[in-house]
Amino acid sequence: MYRKALPALMAVASLLVTSPATAATGTTASPDTVDVAPGVTLTQLTLGAKNDDDFWTVHVYLPATIDGPLNRAATALGPREIADRVAATLREKGFEPRVEQVDLPAFADRPAGVLGWVVRVGRYATATDAAAGLARIKAAGLTGGTRYTAQDGTDAGAPQRVHVLRVDFRRFRGTVDTDFGPTLSGMETLTDLMASTGAVAGVNAQWFLNSSPTGLYVKDGRLIGSATQGRGGIRITQGGRRLEADAYTAHVTLRAGRDTIEIDGVNRLPGEIWNCGGVGGDLPTEKPQHDFKCTDPSELVRFTPEWGTPPSGAGAEVVLDARGRVLAVNGTRGAAVPAGGSTVQAIGDSADWLLAHAAVGARLTVTERVEDSRGRRVPLTPDTTILQVGPTLVRDGRVSVDAAADGVIRDGADQTFTYNWTVRANPRSMVGLDDRGRLLLVVVDGRQDGYSEGLGIARAAELMRGLGAVEAMNLDGGGSSVMATARSGIVNRPSDATGQRALGNVLLVRPGR
Repeated sequence: MYRKALPALMAVASLLVTSPATAATGTTASPDTVDVAPGVTLTQLTLGAKNDDDFWTVHVYLPATIDGPLNRAATALGPREIADRVAATLREKGFEPRVEQVDLPAFADRPAGVLGWVVRVGRYATATDAAAGLARIKAAGLTGGTRYTAQDGTDAGAPQRVHVLRVDFRRFRGTVDTDFGPTLSGMETLTDLMASTGAVAGVNAQWFLNSSPTGLYVKDGRLIGSATQGRGGIRITQGGRRLEADAYTAHVTLRAGRDTIEIDGVNRLPGEIWNCGGVGGDLPTEKPQHDFKCTDPSELVRFTPEWGTPPSGAGAEVVLDARGRVLAVNGTRGAAVPAGGSTVQAIGDSADWLLAHAAVGARLTVTERVEDSRGRRVPLTPDTTILQVGPTLVRDGRVSVDAAADGVIRDGADQTFTYNWTVRANPRSMVGLDDRGRLLLVVVDGRQDGYSEGLGIARAAELMRGLGAVEAMNLDGGGSSVMATARSGIVNRPSDATGQRALGNVLLVRPGR
């Protein structure tokens, strides 16, 4: 893979920390800062530049094993011997392949090393030309996709368009916090949520899968989203004036008399644990694995009024009022959540436990415990918001990415996900706090050749540190990355051709009342 001699993102961005309006100019950085509200500014930066090293190519997929069929290959990279076999086949068919090494950058919990090898063919000026080249590869009995090389994630000088909202609480009298639509299980666009709440600006927040924000979600002190145990997250207090990046675990327990059982999840579909990191027999792992679904045939899941209409199906459930009194015990799932109360759904063996321990009129006690990475209990005060996102980018003023612990380095031999999500450049959204107490909401556009390529996780961390962050966390990204202000609407270029996506929840900058 190649690198350019242009300045690194961190060095360029550091010029903007104290004086955005007078930062470096030219093709390297062209800042444009406007006031969004008193104490809130939007700075938009153009970093890097396109040059002749940027081109389109055909990325040929590899089989999972050395003797696997080439016409059904689906992995983006693999061991050298498999890459060499694919390259040899391509040469036999008249192509001129390149076998290229992909390196994994160093992270706080994983040293740098070789991730694998890729096979590529051709050098094309446009995506259309590359698509034609891919058609020829497929006609020859192989599979693949097209790639723009400036989006490989290794190029410090690739074009980037960066959007930075700074909230200076010495002047801003409002708050920064999360919100979602009428129900937690529904989705709304950022601009609609801003309009309905009177926010002056906002960005996307958590991932949303299977009708649920994924990861621990505490809003106004209420635990309304399941934890991905041990994954990074941000704790927001004092209306956004204090932000801490850490790793969190959460345990929710149901007590019936002297017997207790752990509740597996909160406000998600029973049996399906997206991003893994659950409790109690999840398969194939209880460790975080981003964008991966673990399963568990025996679960208890709690639903709160925020969710909306709970899912229906086989199993059992109890309906609880606000004080934990059992209003109903049902042999199937799907009852509505009473105002101020909750339901607990069960599947598999957990349904047997629930039916044996619950009776109408009895009281069941639900207890919650959230802990930080040091095992200290986190008080869930009305002023507390926790968004488990990740990975962590900056801790205590230093770049610190727990990529393996956060599950963005995939377990197993197939490292396609690690390559595409963690190493390669993608649109990114990030949140941080600088050493002057200013909150940073940052979006970097991506997947737009020649305009903005996006960042890999390591370079996203460098950028946030360069912007002055002493604490920073990665948010949902890709096609979900969006930033908007009340005055200008959407200020970045979302990578989906259809524009902004509907989201599970968002971070909003709201004026004081």
